[in-house]
Amino acid sequence: MKFNTKLIHGGISEDQETGAVSIPVYRTSTFHQHKLGDNPTWEYGRTGNPTRHALEQLIADIENGKYGFAFASGSAAIHAVFSLFSSGDHIIVGNDVYGGTFRLINKVLKRFGLEFTVVDTQNLKEVEAAIKSNTKAIYLESPTNPLLKISDIAAISEIAHQHDLKTIVDNTFATPYNQNPLTLGADIVLHSATKYLGGHSDVVAGLVATADAKIAEELAFLQNSIGSVLGPDDSWLLMRGIKTLGVRMRVHQENAQIIFDYLKDNEKVGQIYYPGNPDGKDYEVAKKQMSGFGAIISFELKEGLDPKKFVESLKLIDLAESLGGIESLIEVPAIMTHSAIPRDIRLKNGITDELIRFSVGVEDSEDLLEDLKNAFSEI
Repeated sequence: MKFNTKLIHGGISEDQETGAVSIPVYRTSTFHQHKLGDNPTWEYGRTGNPTRHALEQLIADIENGKYGFAFASGSAAIHAVFSLFSSGDHIIVGNDVYGGTFRLINKVLKRFGLEFTVVDTQNLKEVEAAIKSNTKAIYLESPTNPLLKISDIAAISEIAHQHDLKTIVDNTFATPYNQNPLTLGADIVLHSATKYLGGHSDVVAGLVATADAKIAEELAFLQNSIGSVLGPDDSWLLMRGIKTLGVRMRVHQENAQIIFDYLKDNEKVGQIYYPGNPDGKDYEVAKKQMSGFGAIISFELKEGLDPKKFVESLKLIDLAESLGGIESLIEVPAIMTHSAIPRDIRLKNGITDELIRFSVGVEDSEDLLEDLKNAFSEI
C-alpha cells in the first residue's frame, strides 16, 4: 500500500467481530477468561487492550516496523525506551533535543546510574569519538527541537551498528509522512503523538515502533511493568487523527513554505531555521532523507526587538506550548518548552532568548500572514 492508503487501511483497520471500519473503544479493565491458565489474548487492561493494540499495529505499519507500543505521553515513551538500559550503561544524546528529555535525563535517569554524553549529532566524528566501552545507544532528534537541525540518520545508524549500539530516533517533527528512521537504519523510532499524529490538540500520547523482535519483547515487558499505557479512548482519538495525517501535512507544509518565504525577507528577522531553506547548511541532508520539510519554523528577532511583545501581539496565532495541531501555535523556547535547560547550556546550544518557534497550522495562509505582519508592526 502507498503511504496515504496505509494511514487509513494499515494496522487493524476493521473490527474482526463486527466488520466495523472504525475500531471500537473497548472500555474495560479486565477480560473474562474461559479456561484457567489458558494464556488468553486479552486478560488485563494494562497488559493489553484491543483498541490500543490496533493503534500499535498502525504505528508499526506506517513506520515500516513490525511492533508498536502506545504510552500515556511522549515523555512516558522516552522513559520506557531509556528503561531498556541498566545502571552503568552509557548513552550518547544529541545536544538539541526536547527540554523535557534533558530534564528526564538529568533529574531522573542519572539517579539510577545511567551515563550520558551530549554531542552534536551533525558531527559524525564527534559522535564516534564519544563511544566508550559501556556505550549502548545513540539517541537523537532529526529535525531537532527547536533549532530544526538535521542529522544524517543513515550515517549515524551505520556508526552505531559498527559498534554494536542501538540507534534511537525521535521522529516527532518529521512524522512518518516525511521520514522513516527504521528504513534509514535506526533500531527504534518514537513520537510524541500529541503533536502531528494526533493533530488536533486533544490527546496526549507517545508511540514507539521497532522492527527488532528482541527489542519489542523487552519493550512489551517494560510497558506492562511500568504501566504508563495509553487508554482506549485516547487510542481511538489518535487512530482517527492518524487517518488524516497525509491531508493535513500537505497543507501544513504548503503554509510553512509561504511563511518561510515571508520571514526570510523580513528586515526584523535575524537567523531563521527551517530544513527547507535552500541556503541552509542542512538542506542537502534533509532532502536526502526526508520527502518533505515539515511545518515548524524557528527564527530570531533582530537584536533589540522584544519577543514577548511580538508573540503577545498576535491575535490569530496562539501563544501556547506544543505543536503539530491544525491550529498555528507559537512560543518562546527559552521561557516555555526549554526553560528546564540552564541558560548557559541553552545559549551554548544556540537557543537564544530571542528565539521563537512557530508551528504553522492549516489556516488560510493569507490570514496567518496578516497576523504576523500586524505583530511585526507592533515591534
